[in-house]
Amino acid sequence: MSAVLAEPGLASQPRIGAGFRLQWEPAQDCHVLLYPEGMVKLNPSAGEILKRCDGQRSVATLVADLEAAFATSGLQADVLAFVQMAGQQRWLTWA
Repeated sequence: MSAVLAEPGLASQPRIGAGFRLQWEPAQDCHVLLYPEGMVKLNPSAGEILKRCDGQRSVATLVADLEAAFATSGLQADVLAFVQMAGQQRWLTWA
């Protein structure tokens, strides 16, 4: 059974929530989250984070992957803030 975490930690392993589907939408030129009532158009950062949320990778791994992919550092606070917000929206769940 999945649960929403109020404050996910670095060890948590988020996945896309039930009822949502992440996909690239060429017409929008971005990633979107589809759900029965509509669609959420994601900015590039949100798309990059969510496409890595597979329920297997920890938030710490997501941060490391993003920092490596974009040759930057210091993303931890932003990724944690986004993951927390996405959990509150039920876009993400955790086992």
